[in-house]
Amino acid sequence: MGMLKEFREFAVKGNVIDLAVGIIIGAAFGKIVDSLVRDVVMPVINAMLGGAVDFTNKYWVLSGTVPPGTSLDVAQKSAVVFAWGNFITVLLNFVILAFVIFWMVKAVNRGEGPSRRRASRDPEDVVLSREIRDELKRK
Repeated sequence: MGMLKEFREFAVKGNVIDLAVGIIIGAAFGKIVDSLVRDVVMPVINAMLGGAVDFTNKYWVLSGTVPPGTSLDVAQKSAVVFAWGNFITVLLNFVILAFVIFWMVKAVNRGEGPSRRRASRDPEDVVLSREIRDELKRK
């Protein structure tokens, strides 16, 4: 019974619940970024490159034979392929996701008050020195 109670206390701590919510929101956000790349960014790139370029189905056959125009899924089942197009798409997803998270963290940090930012950046001895200086000025 003691271990069950200890696990319950651990599981309902605020940090664990916050982490779980963050993971769930992150997974949903990942799907949004996938859709953004697949449905918005890639069509624009395709239009700039002359149309009908689907990077997810771009690959090089390393061993075996695959008829031209075969989809990546079918090609991977019958030959060894280097799926460079799919990698480019996943890399683009990552870059967009990292960029959005960067701006979100930057916005959250900007929302903090200046006193909190200064206190979290300065070493303890600098903060103490400022307090002593301010106290001496008041006397």
